[in-house]
Amino acid sequence: MDDRDGRAADELDFWSFVDLAGGRLAEEFGFPHRLATRLLLTLNRASAIVTYDLESTVHRPRGHSWAGFRLLFVTWLAGPLEPGRAATLAGMSRAAVSNLAKTLVADGLLERARGERDGRSVILSLTERGRAAMLEIFAAQHAREKRWADVLTETEQQMLIMLLTKLIEGRTAFDVRERS
Repeated sequence: MDDRDGRAADELDFWSFVDLAGGRLAEEFGFPHRLATRLLLTLNRASAIVTYDLESTVHRPRGHSWAGFRLLFVTWLAGPLEPGRAATLAGMSRAAVSNLAKTLVADGLLERARGERDGRSVILSLTERGRAAMLEIFAAQHAREKRWADVLTETEQQMLIMLLTKLIEGRTAFDVRERS
């Protein structure tokens, strides 16, 4: 099937699709903010590519998921933590943390202890094996992060951080749903 510009859908790459989407959304459906669409499509694509790369080159070969790494990472650096706090820091739901914690406890990387606050509270912390694993895992991830970051100059990295921070902080200007 051809798009409005005569290109077959199987001839589209990401960027030509973004152009196509911006044009069709504006001209056919009346959504005029092409730049906003392009920005968010690009941001989502960049995030997905980097996340998939880290998961497939660093975490999956070691038997972990990206989500599992995120829980281990926040527990490693900020722990011991209650599951709700771990969920907030990792950007996950409490249910996801609960399910991941079961797997990571079974793997011997994480331990659950009764919290002091009340009889139902739980504290998550890394085991000695978990701490050793995180040093090895993060060394591999950090090397990969550096390769990604080196595509940009140090000034460009700082600018991108500044712009992404501004975008994130701008969420207070309208009703944004997010995990907390």
